[in-house]
Amino acid sequence: MRCLCWLLLPLVAPGQVQPQVQSQVQPATTGATFTTSTQLIVEEVSVKDKKGKTIEGLKKEDFLVTEDGKPQTIKFFDFENIDKLAESAPPVALPAPDIQFQLTQTGIAPERPGDVRYKDRRLLALYFDMKTMSLLDQLRAFDAAQKFIRTRMSPADVMAIMEYNGAAVEVLQDFTGDRERLQSIIATLIAGEADNSGDSPPDASASDNGAAFGQDDTEFTIFNTDRKLAALQTAAKMLGTLNEKKSLIYFTGGLMLNGIDNQAQLRATINDAVRSGVSFWPIDARGLVALPPLGDATKGSQGNAGMYTGAAALAVMTNFERSQDTLYTLATDTGGKAMLDSNDLTAGMVAAEKSITGYYIIGFYTTNDKLDGKFRRIKITLNDNAEAKLDYRQGYFAGKVFSKFSAADKERQLEDALMMGDPVTELTIALEVNFFRQNHAEYFTPIMVKIPGSELALARKRGAEHTLIDFIGEIKDAHGTTIQNMRDFKDIKLSDATAAEWAKRPIEYDTGYNLLPGAYQIKVLARDSETGRIGTYLGKFTIPNLDRETQRVPITSVVLSSQRASMAEAIATVGNAKQAAITQAANPLVQDGQKLIPSVTRVFSSKSDMYVYLQAYEPDAAATAQPLTMYVSFFQGPIKVMETSPVEVTSGLNPKSHMLPLQLGFPLATLRPGEYDCEVTVLDPAGQKAAFWQAPVMVIP
Repeated sequence: MRCLCWLLLPLVAPGQVQPQVQSQVQPATTGATFTTSTQLIVEEVSVKDKKGKTIEGLKKEDFLVTEDGKPQTIKFFDFENIDKLAESAPPVALPAPDIQFQLTQTGIAPERPGDVRYKDRRLLALYFDMKTMSLLDQLRAFDAAQKFIRTRMSPADVMAIMEYNGAAVEVLQDFTGDRERLQSIIATLIAGEADNSGDSPPDASASDNGAAFGQDDTEFTIFNTDRKLAALQTAAKMLGTLNEKKSLIYFTGGLMLNGIDNQAQLRATINDAVRSGVSFWPIDARGLVALPPLGDATKGSQGNAGMYTGAAALAVMTNFERSQDTLYTLATDTGGKAMLDSNDLTAGMVAAEKSITGYYIIGFYTTNDKLDGKFRRIKITLNDNAEAKLDYRQGYFAGKVFSKFSAADKERQLEDALMMGDPVTELTIALEVNFFRQNHAEYFTPIMVKIPGSELALARKRGAEHTLIDFIGEIKDAHGTTIQNMRDFKDIKLSDATAAEWAKRPIEYDTGYNLLPGAYQIKVLARDSETGRIGTYLGKFTIPNLDRETQRVPITSVVLSSQRASMAEAIATVGNAKQAAITQAANPLVQDGQKLIPSVTRVFSSKSDMYVYLQAYEPDAAATAQPLTMYVSFFQGPIKVMETSPVEVTSGLNPKSHMLPLQLGFPLATLRPGEYDCEVTVLDPAGQKAAFWQAPVMVIP
């Protein structure tokens, strides 16, 4: 159950308490400013004779490079003689990694100018996709990786270890030739910490779970597949900081596309891999599989007519083949090879190792500096040896500025930003999460996101008549499993009259979900689609189990507000109108056609009133409401500056949920401008219990 509403209301003040914020101040400049940019294109070229042997000793003068038919000047040239090092005895010690980089970032340390730490090295990256592999598949993948490192790793090999657990791509170990270090990292991986429960296709093979989950499974499957492909794309970009040829050995339990819904992300992943000089070598960790007609014990029974018509058995076989077809596509389009239907998983790693022998690195600065995102075709030939076989990247896609993004590009940008560990803070964004008990199991959780309207000024300055504010987000439980997704947008007009008013108005995105008690993490991104600027809110919240509260008065979160708005003033309501109406009925902040708007920033004017709302819960045995007393105090340090008169609440008990609403409104005229600690006290004289809630607030003139 959820509701998505838009409210455009006056903004009291441009302050805020909890959001992730990044301020960028541009220094004043005088005179003219000139900017320029160059694009360095790096190609790894394998040159072999008729017998398949690498041709050595070539110079940059021997090569002719063209881009879209125009000759290019080679500025960087080197030969990686991996075959020679592989035949030598002990491995040469690698230079120490960049300690400063490791302390400030998580990723693959980039090469600095003149850095030759990976010269004549074969770069292999082990990538464990924990979200697609079952527990047994993960164990097989770990064993195969350790066996290869122990028995087949050559002196020329350096390896990195990466893991995707559904949240983000983590680099567990940068490239190193230390076998003991690599094996110790793999030994610390925990099998079973992620699962592929969200990948069940909505067809005849799907398990019958009794409709316990109301969200459309199709939406989640499409989203999860895009996330896995985007994770591969992120890994390829990380490896792209190195100039050498890289092989990403992809341990997976299969990856199935959902028709054409994931094609855009698939092409983006392949394009970035090709651009980064990364070849995918997928290894199906399921090995050689003999599928039971109706599936095995890893999932529930289908429970539908397809069990008797043969549709379920056909869907099981079809889905398995489709999951391998995607792996084949990833490998073929990037220069790798998929290892399928084999219980010897190390064979795929050996094939990836043997594919990289001696090769040349050629770098040039393209003469076409347009960031139009178009494909540039590259052709490399030898001047004096027409019979030599050259293997290299046949072209690349140029970079894009945001104004050139297609709809698919913009969607991928949001999904990439959602997966990033570091938040993007180009827009100011604030968020507040509250909770109210629906029954003994569920709590309605309204979420309010606020963006100052002044952030839209830049879009208007660029001459835009309107702008889109895109929202994307997710809620994860304590185990890192995504349990709710949000995706929406709002089209805002920017006429001359309204643009001047935006400096005093916020954009508020209002949604709500039913959640169980527990600890959660929420991440929400907003993007101004006119300028491409993105803001991120990342935080944690906890929904307590109020049924277990015996020492204090069980109360919900406390909402502070200075505004009540009629629901008729809502500019737009998105999503299913009937579903939105049902959810609004469950939202306790909506009463008698008016909605209490939470003050996300908790900044109040001394000329306004403050409204306080919360709920307390009586024991189930209580037939009538026990009198409760509520009052609000304001402190500056240890000094109590103001306290409202106590209000006794004796009526309003909900006989179904045993909820008693507590609300209070009062003027702030007696408070001087400044910062205060606002404390809400609830007393139960009969039960001799109390509850306290406190939060910082600011009062302005």
